[in-house]
Amino acid sequence: MEVHFTAEQEAQLSQIAAYTGSLTADLVKDAALRLLEEDSRFRAAVRKGIEQANRGAFIEEEEMDVRIERMLQS
Repeated sequence: MEVHFTAEQEAQLSQIAAYTGSLTADLVKDAALRLLEEDSRFRAAVRKGIEQANRGAFIEEEEMDVRIERMLQS
């Protein structure tokens, strides 16, 4: 697989890689792997929510507001 970046993006990635002491290719690969992991967690959470909704397990709007506010603050 090939990924193409603009010259500016490549320069930014090179700066980050130099700062972290890693190779630019490793930096990009690690970022892509984190994206895949996060996507997997997100999809699992959505499936769990759908299963709960299908069982009729809902929370009140006020509780949802509190949970969202906590998420936004973290």
